[in-house]
Amino acid sequence: MAFHHIPVLLQPVLHFLQPQAGQTFADGTLGGGGHSEAILQRLGDTGNLYGIDRDEAAIAAATERLQGYSGFHAVHGNFHDVKELLPGVKLNGALLDLGVSSFQLDTPERGFSYHDDAPLDMRMDAGGGITAAEYVNTVPEQEFCRVLRAYGDEKWAARIAQMLMEKRREKPLETTKDLVAVVDAAIPKAVRRKDEGHPARRTFQAVRIAVNDEIAPLEKALNDWVDLLLPGGRLAVITFHSIEDRIVKQAFKKMQNPCVCPPKAPICTCGKKPLGRVIGGAVRADAEELAENPRAHSATLRVFEKGEKQA
Repeated sequence: MAFHHIPVLLQPVLHFLQPQAGQTFADGTLGGGGHSEAILQRLGDTGNLYGIDRDEAAIAAATERLQGYSGFHAVHGNFHDVKELLPGVKLNGALLDLGVSSFQLDTPERGFSYHDDAPLDMRMDAGGGITAAEYVNTVPEQEFCRVLRAYGDEKWAARIAQMLMEKRREKPLETTKDLVAVVDAAIPKAVRRKDEGHPARRTFQAVRIAVNDEIAPLEKALNDWVDLLLPGGRLAVITFHSIEDRIVKQAFKKMQNPCVCPPKAPICTCGKKPLGRVIGGAVRADAEELAENPRAHSATLRVFEKGEKQA
């Protein structure tokens, strides 16, 4: 299958990152390589871009796509581990495009999509970790309920968790169709008919986040990425749901104002200095982009610029 990829919020990303010839950049979520290619075109022959992805299929496809750029360096790994993956590297700019890629969604056998019947996998790195099938067949009921609420904003979390327990007692869940059937059995038909999207989309999102441990390490990872920036360098982060966007927003806000002194304190005594500033606010796709790429509908871009002087 061809790796089809439409980079989300590409023009705003380029506007804020401002890649210039000879600079060093990193794309922590390489995916199809669309963002990386646009940045590489502006870095010229003397620039470098490190493309990181935990999905070896993405690494292979992007490497083929970007083989004409001498400054492209593919790195297999999780962007959460950027300091181990890029030891000694300092960056003029970096991009994180969080969530599942178009390629992963459009490859049925990866098990990310509720539209196709396929093995229940959902691993972004297919070479390791537990599958979604292993997860849903072993997770305790209360924990699954918590995950559905926390990572999927699912109003029917308790009922879906209860139904999962009933279904897996009959037989283990093996396919995406099995998980969709759990949701269908838990949510009344009248409610499902009124749902603007697929009723299983929130459950699939929550399971994917849990299987790939996408949330817990995120705040630390954002701090690590900013630490690798050169003064004046920028980190751009694209999120696709409110949970990640809230973490990014709060992390950037804390970096901009890390002081923990009481609000009424006459002077700062904690000694914590700003790392930089938030620029641009929350940026979303315009009507033109949404017409071309409906998947951009839930995308939000936030950008942080590292300060010129660091404490």
